[in-house]
Amino acid sequence: MKKVFLINTNTEKSPYPVPPLGLCLLASSLDDNYNVKIYDGVFDEGTHLISELLTFDPDYIGFSIRNIDDIVADRQVFYVDKIISDFIEPVKKVTSVPIILGGSGFSIFPEELMVRTSADYGIIGEAEESFRYLLKCLDNGGDISHIPNIIVANSKTSENIFQYIYRDIAKLKFSGIDRHIDFRPYVQRGAYSIQTKRGCSHGCIYCTYPVLEGNRFRMRSPVGIADEIEEAHKRLGEIMFEFVDSTFNDPEGHAEAICREIIKKKIKIRLRTMGINPRHTSEELFNLMREAGFTQIDATPDSASSTVLEKLDKGFNREEIEKMALLIRKFDLPTMWFFLFGGPGEDEQTFRETIDFIDKFVNPDDLVYMTAGLRIYPKTPLYSIAVDEGKIKPGQSVFYPPVFYFSGTMEKPRIDHLIKEASKTRPNCIPAIETSPPPEMMKEAIELRTNKNLNEPMFRTMLRIRKDWMKKGLL
Repeated sequence: MKKVFLINTNTEKSPYPVPPLGLCLLASSLDDNYNVKIYDGVFDEGTHLISELLTFDPDYIGFSIRNIDDIVADRQVFYVDKIISDFIEPVKKVTSVPIILGGSGFSIFPEELMVRTSADYGIIGEAEESFRYLLKCLDNGGDISHIPNIIVANSKTSENIFQYIYRDIAKLKFSGIDRHIDFRPYVQRGAYSIQTKRGCSHGCIYCTYPVLEGNRFRMRSPVGIADEIEEAHKRLGEIMFEFVDSTFNDPEGHAEAICREIIKKKIKIRLRTMGINPRHTSEELFNLMREAGFTQIDATPDSASSTVLEKLDKGFNREEIEKMALLIRKFDLPTMWFFLFGGPGEDEQTFRETIDFIDKFVNPDDLVYMTAGLRIYPKTPLYSIAVDEGKIKPGQSVFYPPVFYFSGTMEKPRIDHLIKEASKTRPNCIPAIETSPPPEMMKEAIELRTNKNLNEPMFRTMLRIRKDWMKKGLL
């Protein structure tokens, strides 16, 4: 049986480390026909990569590229150079087996990354089927030109190389992240990733989800999702589970069905989730979420100004965000809020409308991330808007340096100033540039949680310390 070595090149651990769910699903799709091993770089950061590679002696090597940059305009941490220097180049020095690139970051910038890395092949979008077909062709010397969404080294690619194929994800083997990687390092700060669906039917102008996963929802069975959680809980014990969909409560009714299946299991677990769509919130939803075990959620309205929400094509309005915020307070669900300032239509009035919302509706014990500027990605409506407004040229690459959109009526220096001023008097409001806490603060938080046996979300512990540091003049 031939061997496939899959490498997770992501080393980012802020705000918390994320296990390589995509690579684990890919490994599960291959392990009937290949001997598959995953090298997880999140914590090892390439230290033992070559020794593991040489010991395994693979026939094929796949690199997953998750992040291109940190999407913070002020910081602009560019991950690609380190991925090449710490992962790809060392591997190329010790082996000549075919190198295949994939992952969400690669799928957004495939041509640029093929050139930078000199890889042999690349797979755009979902890889479970394409990767298997590619390996089969390479095994047998077959023609790979018929395989969708494959890039070959030194070949010319067209704008339309990526053809989205709607696959039935219910057929994928969601057999458990911990079966492919050592999950122990993730237990303290990370979470066990659960995917309940792929795709997104919303049209947020900056978002790459519809580009990467398609513009309609493809859902897993709520029973299958609950079974996966129960089985992982039996294997791993007391861990956090995180739903990593684009929005958890879309389409309407799916999240409720998942919660009901989890409740039926009568297992004591901790759950958290990414974006909640304000339009589909209700007392029933939040009641079911609390009963199922949710201890934390993320709310990502991006703005609380109706003007900006319409320009961003969010699909909900200020009143619906207020309704969601009131439900969050009623059900006492710790929440991390995320707001993007500087998008189309943003001005000082719309900025004040969002700050007014934060003051009136957000729990002071909940965290508010404030980001200046919207990262521009290819094939998104924001890219076209930026071209129409003359901010970028038609066909311009926005790979490196990263390009950010700022409203013509409120440019970056003014937005930065307003965010800084707002955060000075609101300890729970944190500019994106400060999202990586000082090591001393993290150490104090871990000690506090250990000494007082705190079970609250880490962000609330960090906010507790941040408020104390601000009083002492340490921030």
